[in-house]
Amino acid sequence: MPSITVRHLPEETHRALRARAALAGRSTEAEVRAILESVARPQDRVKLGSLLAEIGQQAGGFDLEIKRDKSVEEPISFE
Repeated sequence: MPSITVRHLPEETHRALRARAALAGRSTEAEVRAILESVARPQDRVKLGSLLAEIGQQAGGFDLEIKRDKSVEEPISFE
């Protein structure tokens, strides 16, 4: 798993992180991880599939007349 080192963090910020972690009942490292996760990947973010589905609905939708090919292919011969 990747790791990050933060240099030159002000002492006041470090104290605030420790206090926040203590209130949440977890380590400072776990608190920083939770903060980064909530900022980088918010719960209410729009995911690509949802965005594409919405664009399709706004365009009136579309039907592709593609039928699945269920025929069995011949195995490859390496001889």
